[in-house]
Amino acid sequence: MDGPVPVRSRRLLWTAITVVVLTGAALVAVGLGGRGSALPPPVASPARATAAPAPTTGGHSTTLEVTTRSTPGRLTVPRLGLSVALGALGLNADGTVQVPGTPEQAGWFDRGPTPGQLGSAVILGHVDSWSGPGVFFTLRTLVPGDQLDVSLADGVVAQFAVTSVQTYLKQSFPSQQVYGSHGVSSLQLVTCGGAFDSATGSYLSNVVVYSSLEGTTPASASAPVGVPT
Repeated sequence: MDGPVPVRSRRLLWTAITVVVLTGAALVAVGLGGRGSALPPPVASPARATAAPAPTTGGHSTTLEVTTRSTPGRLTVPRLGLSVALGALGLNADGTVQVPGTPEQAGWFDRGPTPGQLGSAVILGHVDSWSGPGVFFTLRTLVPGDQLDVSLADGVVAQFAVTSVQTYLKQSFPSQQVYGSHGVSSLQLVTCGGAFDSATGSYLSNVVVYSSLEGTTPASASAPVGVPT
């Protein structure tokens, strides 16, 4: 994995990506789902955003923003019984989003914010492969209110609540809505779904789970988590 990209370089990268996407340039889609399915490329969102501290939530000793960028190491979805280590995903040479190398893996799009920072963090995973279910096979069964926890390298755990689960035809994938910054801390989980086209060996849609930050457990209350390299 490459080292941190300087802030100025990140801004230049996202400016270039914005120009490409907004002028309608055609980019080759990448596979997500293990059977030739595709995910559209991202659009611009801040690669690193700082967030002002927010009020604590209720009687809990949590805050609503993670103000320090820290690599996410694990995603936990209690209702699905899912706990998976996270790799880092960047961009392919053609500007499309990288995807996890195997159906069992999930990855964080590292050109976006850390889960819990201001902006849209995105985690991608395969729904299945020819050999069986993938890591996000049951993602579509989540409902509003379900909990998503992301453990960061510095020991902080960012806690999210699902707000909606949407399915989009791939030609209508809302890249700006999924990857763009909307002034809040959100986490989107993305996989393939919908009808399966046996002729092309691919799914026709993408499933997106939208969630919003509910709070963070500080590092003093949780052990640091190892981060895949």
